[in-house]
Amino acid sequence: MLSISHGTTGAYIATKLPHPLIFIPVILASHYLEDWIPHWDVGTGLSSGKRKRSTAILLEIGDLALTAVLVYFFWRSFGPSTLWMAAAGAFVGLIPDFCEAPRNFLKWEPGFLKPVNQFHNQFHHSIPNVLVGLAPQVIVIIAIYLLR
Repeated sequence: MLSISHGTTGAYIATKLPHPLIFIPVILASHYLEDWIPHWDVGTGLSSGKRKRSTAILLEIGDLALTAVLVYFFWRSFGPSTLWMAAAGAFVGLIPDFCEAPRNFLKWEPGFLKPVNQFHNQFHHSIPNVLVGLAPQVIVIIAIYLLR
């Protein structure tokens, strides 16, 4: 999924659950659950050579920027402490993708990340159809906005 989906989901969970010992594992589990849903993301096509790494990097920078904007926009009116919790949750929601970034974008995978990335890969279901792959993500983001 896009960082926007993982980040807003993590932010939502962090603002609804009372303590990091509770929300961190729930956020990480949500990341894998979301990746299990067939989706499109900026890395789709990297392994097949249909997308250049430079293009994927630029798209990911935009995705991360939009994530920060949405998290700020969704939680800014709840006060600084809630906004900080939302930001922390968004970061935690992106950790599995941050662990994959060196491999996906730099063709370099430190040995300690290999088992983490192999675990992540078991859940990942990217599809090439952009519209079908974005639909569940749009639904998630709208639901989070309405429920926050």
